[in-house]
Amino acid sequence: MVDLAARKKVLENRLLELDARLHGIEAELDTHQSKDWEELAVEREEDEVLEGIGSSGLAEIDRIRAALARIEDGSYGFCVKCGEEIAAKRLDILPATPFCSRCAT
Repeated sequence: MVDLAARKKVLENRLLELDARLHGIEAELDTHQSKDWEELAVEREEDEVLEGIGSSGLAEIDRIRAALARIEDGSYGFCVKCGEEIAAKRLDILPATPFCSRCAT
């Protein structure tokens, strides 16, 4: 079985990293105020990329929070679809995954 305290720490650390990244993205998006049309167009393209990264980060935060909830309720490490135990190697790579490798495909 998986060391839940270690998994929880990994997930919490990742949550902190994502929170810092998202605050940085938010600050960057707020600074784009160019009056030059060409520069504004480039800034808008950059904003789209940053917004995409932000959306991915928010989705990962949701997955991490769900994994932390599964740790708290005792269901972490078991596939939410079939109920089988998720391989430790898979959890090493994807600690927030709710699915075993078979159900994920």
